[in-house]
Parts: sequence; C-alpha cells; structure tokens
Amino acid sequence: MSKNLYNGIWVFAEQRNGLLHEVGFELLGKARSLADQSDWPVTGVLIGSDVAPLAQTLINRGADSVLIAEDPLLSPYRLLPYTSVWEQLIEEYNPQAVLIGATSMGCEIAPRVAARIGTGLSSHCVDLQFNSEGHLLQIVPGWGAGAFVSIVCPDHRPQMATVRPGAMKASKETPKSGEIRKAAVQLAGNSIGPEILEIVKEPLEAKTLRKSEVVVAGGWGIGSLKDWGLIEDLAHVLGGAVGATRPAVDEGWAQEWQMIGQSGETVRPNLYIGVGISGVMHHVAGMEQSGHIIAINKDPDADIFNVADLVVVGDFKEIVPLLIEEIRSRKEQW
Repeated sequence: MSKNLYNGIWVFAEQRNGLLHEVGFELLGKARSLADQSDWPVTGVLIGSDVAPLAQTLINRGADSVLIAEDPLLSPYRLLPYTSVWEQLIEEYNPQAVLIGATSMGCEIAPRVAARIGTGLSSHCVDLQFNSEGHLLQIVPGWGAGAFVSIVCPDHRPQMATVRPGAMKASKETPKSGEIRKAAVQLAGNSIGPEILEIVKEPLEAKTLRKSEVVVAGGWGIGSLKDWGLIEDLAHVLGGAVGATRPAVDEGWAQEWQMIGQSGETVRPNLYIGVGISGVMHHVAGMEQSGHIIAINKDPDADIFNVADLVVVGDFKEIVPLLIEEIRSRKEQW
C-alpha cells in the first residue's frame, strides 16, 4: 500500500452553501477506522466556491489531509462541473478508494465519475471492511431476509462506494494538524453544463425523521389509511416521528420521505417501534441500528422479530390503542 499522503482513502465532504453534510463526518469515522488497519492515509475532498474555511473541520474530524477544489463555477452545485473536477483530481492523485455519501448529490455524481475513470462502484453500502488481501469489502443488503453481499473491486482503482447516510457513526471532533492543499482544476466548454436560474427549497422533513429519538413505523399490515391514524397517534403521544415501509408509501398512507430502508432513510433512534411490518432486509437495513427495537405483528414468524429487543404478537388494532391510553395516563401522572 502506498504511503503517498493523497493516495489513500478519499472522503467526499459534501457541502451546500458552506454547510457540511453530516454524512461526510460519518464517512470520515469509517475511513479513520479503515486507515488504522492499513497504511492508507485519509483525505477529505472539498469542492465548491470559498469552501477553504471548512478544511480544518475535516482535519479535526479525522482526515490526514484535505484537497480543495475551488471555482466560482462550482457554486451552486451542478453535476457536470463537479464530475469534471472529480475526474481531474482522481487522474492526478490516484487514490486507492473513494467514499461518497448516498445522498441525492452523491448518487448523481458517483456513477458518472466511475464511468469516466473506468472503475467499479458499489451503491448504498451499509458497511465497509478490508479483506486479507487488502481489498475494500463493500457490503450491501442482499435479496433475502438477513442476507448481506460483499462486493470487491480487485483489478481497478480507485475502489468506489456510496454509503447510506446514518449507516455509520460520525467521527468526533478532536483538534489536530494536517495538510491542506488547493488543487488546480480547469472548467471550460462542455464541463460547465446548463446555467441555474433559480433554486427553490423544500422543507427537510426527512432530517426530522433521521434525528428523532423515537420512531414509530408502520407497514403493509396496517391495512388502510384509517388504521394508519393509530401509527400517527402513537408517534404523537411519544413525541416521535412517523416512518413507513415501501408498501405503506405506495398505498398513499405515508409520504416518500417517511420511507425507511435500503431505498429510503436510515434511522438510528433510541426507540424504534415497528407495527405491522414483516421485516424484509430492505427495510431492516434502514433501522437495525436503533437503540431499542419493539415489533408488533400478529404473525409469530415475522422476520422483524429476529432483530427486535421486545416482541409483541397480536392484533395491533387492539394493542396500539391500549398502549396509547397507558402512555397518556402515565404522562398525566408526571
């Protein structure tokens, strides 16, 4: 393995309007852990305009070095300029691995960059490890309950992966020193792309779901929009957020941003209550790291019971109203 300061593990430090996305800190935490098992250094990659003041934060969060690509054309974010910058940086510094958050931005950039430089890409990873040969194992949920798949890219570099936000613990901030370098990039012609005339922001409800200490989620077993109200009532009385599985969203009982799972949000609340949820891996991948998991299902063989700390077998239409009543009663006593 190379000891070049910029030839190790790269972490995309996604930022918008000068604010770093939390997933960058999560990736730095994992990259730092991987680096401790090898001699690969960790480099944070900052792209934008006037983003240099953010570099020291990345050093304090675990990066050995930071590469900065600044240009007025890089703000606001646009796919083609960012892709061009990534291609130039990778060709110049030859990193061993590139980790990118599976955000809307990351999922758009990563496959285009991988195609440009001719390497593989594993998407929506939930864990990363090294094997005995020093290859990066990129772990994704498989197509079966309880199954995970390890993907290896042995013949091409860099090894690229997008990682689900919330799947890993963020690194803690510890003041330290590191090298910060501004990279020279060229943006012209076809690398610029269309001009952005206006940006319209929508409320970030999903952030509330990810940050909530209590999440009550419902699945296909709820059966109707009318009964979905019990999920919302239980979440309300607990001061928590409402989550859902894909079938519940497809039925229109919940919104897209409330979906938890491989193709939705990853949550890590202190308390997760799953009601009427079978527990297929695509959903479990988004909630299995919760502090305490309670599952309510009338099927005694439901897969979600395999990851639950407390199992309740029975009809949620009878159980949830009693639970709501008991919680309200105790809150009144407090």
